[in-house]
Amino acid sequence: METPSDWEGRLARWQNELELFEQLDETPWVTLAKAEAETGVSRSALRSWYRNGEIQSRLVDGPNGPQRLVRLDAVIERAAASPRIQRRAEREVSLEAQVTLLRHRVDQLELRLAALEQK
Repeated sequence: METPSDWEGRLARWQNELELFEQLDETPWVTLAKAEAETGVSRSALRSWYRNGEIQSRLVDGPNGPQRLVRLDAVIERAAASPRIQRRAEREVSLEAQVTLLRHRVDQLELRLAALEQK
Protein backbone atom coordinates (compact mmCIF):
# COMPACT_ATOMS: atom_id res chain seq x y z
CA MET A 1 0.00 0.00 0.00
CA GLU A 2 1.27 3.43 -0.95
CA THR A 3 1.83 5.88 1.89
CA PRO A 4 1.36 9.65 1.60
CA SER A 5 5.14 10.12 1.64
CA ASP A 6 5.51 7.66 -1.27
CA TRP A 7 2.89 9.62 -3.19
CA GLU A 8 4.58 12.94 -2.43
CA GLY A 9 7.90 11.51 -3.56
CA ARG A 10 6.45 10.30 -6.86
CA LEU A 11 4.77 13.66 -7.42
CA ALA A 12 8.01 15.55 -6.64
CA ARG A 13 10.01 13.34 -9.05
CA TRP A 14 7.43 13.90 -11.77
CA GLN A 15 7.52 17.68 -11.27
CA ASN A 16 11.33 17.56 -11.43
CA GLU A 17 11.12 15.68 -14.73
CA LEU A 18 8.79 18.35 -16.14
CA GLU A 19 11.23 21.05 -15.09
CA LEU A 20 14.07 19.15 -16.79
CA PHE A 21 12.05 18.96 -20.02
CA GLU A 22 11.56 22.71 -19.89
CA GLN A 23 15.27 23.35 -19.32
CA LEU A 24 16.32 21.03 -22.14
CA ASP A 25 13.96 22.49 -24.73
CA GLU A 26 13.92 26.14 -23.60
CA THR A 27 10.20 26.14 -24.39
CA PRO A 28 7.82 24.94 -21.72
CA TRP A 29 6.06 21.63 -22.16
CA VAL A 30 2.90 21.78 -20.10
CA THR A 31 0.02 19.49 -19.27
CA LEU A 32 -3.21 19.84 -21.21
CA ALA A 33 -4.84 21.28 -18.09
CA LYS A 34 -2.20 24.02 -17.82
CA ALA A 35 -2.35 24.76 -21.56
CA GLU A 36 -6.12 25.10 -21.27
CA ALA A 37 -5.83 27.42 -18.26
CA GLU A 38 -3.10 29.57 -19.86
CA THR A 39 -4.67 29.94 -23.31
CA GLY A 40 -8.40 29.31 -22.91
CA VAL A 41 -8.27 26.57 -25.54
CA SER A 42 -10.45 23.59 -24.63
CA ARG A 43 -8.87 20.21 -23.99
CA SER A 44 -10.86 18.69 -26.82
CA ALA A 45 -9.37 21.26 -29.23
CA LEU A 46 -5.87 20.57 -27.87
CA ARG A 47 -6.40 16.82 -28.39
CA SER A 48 -7.62 17.41 -31.91
CA TRP A 49 -4.64 19.62 -32.68
CA TYR A 50 -2.02 17.12 -31.51
CA ARG A 51 -3.81 14.16 -33.12
CA ASN A 52 -3.88 16.04 -36.44
CA GLY A 53 -0.21 16.98 -36.10
CA GLU A 54 -0.96 20.69 -35.76
CA ILE A 55 1.00 20.92 -32.49
CA GLN A 56 3.68 18.70 -30.99
CA SER A 57 2.97 16.58 -27.97
CA ARG A 58 4.72 13.97 -25.91
CA LEU A 59 3.58 11.33 -23.49
CA VAL A 60 5.46 11.11 -20.19
CA ASP A 61 4.96 9.08 -17.06
CA GLY A 62 3.00 11.07 -14.49
CA PRO A 63 2.04 10.36 -10.90
CA ASN A 64 -1.30 8.90 -12.06
CA GLY A 65 -0.03 7.20 -15.21
CA PRO A 66 0.81 8.55 -18.67
CA GLN A 67 0.48 12.32 -19.00
CA ARG A 68 0.22 14.24 -22.29
CA LEU A 69 2.35 17.37 -22.61
CA VAL A 70 2.22 20.05 -25.29
CA ARG A 71 4.48 23.00 -26.05
CA LEU A 72 2.84 26.14 -24.70
CA ASP A 73 4.24 28.40 -27.42
CA ALA A 74 2.85 26.08 -30.12
CA VAL A 75 -0.59 26.18 -28.50
CA ILE A 76 -0.49 29.98 -28.36
CA GLU A 77 0.60 30.17 -31.99
CA ARG A 78 -2.09 27.72 -33.15
CA ALA A 79 -4.76 29.52 -31.12
CA ALA A 80 -3.80 32.81 -32.78
CA ALA A 81 -4.50 31.20 -36.16
CA SER A 82 -8.00 30.10 -35.11
CA PRO A 83 -10.74 32.57 -36.11
CA ARG A 84 -13.15 31.00 -33.64
CA ILE A 85 -10.78 31.43 -30.70
CA GLN A 86 -9.93 34.97 -31.84
CA ARG A 87 -13.65 35.92 -31.91
CA ARG A 88 -14.12 34.52 -28.40
CA ALA A 89 -11.06 36.44 -27.15
CA GLU A 90 -12.33 39.64 -28.74
CA ARG A 91 -15.73 39.18 -27.07
CA GLU A 92 -14.03 38.68 -23.71
CA VAL A 93 -11.89 41.78 -24.18
CA SER A 94 -14.94 43.68 -25.33
CA LEU A 95 -16.86 42.58 -22.23
CA GLU A 96 -13.96 43.61 -19.99
CA ALA A 97 -13.87 47.02 -21.65
CA GLN A 98 -17.63 47.43 -21.19
CA VAL A 99 -17.38 46.50 -17.51
CA THR A 100 -14.54 48.98 -17.02
CA LEU A 101 -16.55 51.75 -18.70
CA LEU A 102 -19.63 50.91 -16.63
CA ARG A 103 -17.60 50.97 -13.41
CA HIS A 104 -16.23 54.38 -14.35
CA ARG A 105 -19.74 55.64 -15.13
CA VAL A 106 -21.07 54.33 -11.79
CA ASP A 107 -18.19 56.07 -9.99
CA GLN A 108 -19.09 59.34 -11.72
CA LEU A 109 -22.76 58.97 -10.82
CA GLU A 110 -21.88 58.26 -7.19
CA LEU A 111 -19.77 61.43 -7.07
CA ARG A 112 -22.63 63.48 -8.57
CA LEU A 113 -25.09 61.96 -6.12
CA ALA A 114 -22.81 62.72 -3.17
CA ALA A 115 -22.46 66.33 -4.39
CA LEU A 116 -26.25 66.68 -4.70
CA GLU A 117 -26.78 65.24 -1.22
CA GLN A 118 -24.40 67.81 0.27
CA LYS A 119 -26.48 70.72 -1.06
